[in-house]
Amino acid sequence: MTRLEELEKAVGSLTEEEYREFRRWFLQRDWEQWDIQIEEDSKAGRLDFLVEEAIEAKNSGNLQDL
Repeated sequence: MTRLEELEKAVGSLTEEEYREFRRWFLQRDWEQWDIQIEEDSKAGRLDFLVEEAIEAKNSGNLQDL
């Protein structure tokens, strides 16, 4: 049995309350990883194009209210 299969089996055997807690933990961990990735991408300049697009949109008057 692979580690993934073991995890699937373990998750499948959780009670509803345990599953809700697991999902809460997993989603929090997922968002934290996403935040780290965005910060790394930003520091490396991989998101600079977004700033440039926003500046261009502002200068051309094409910004839309959210």
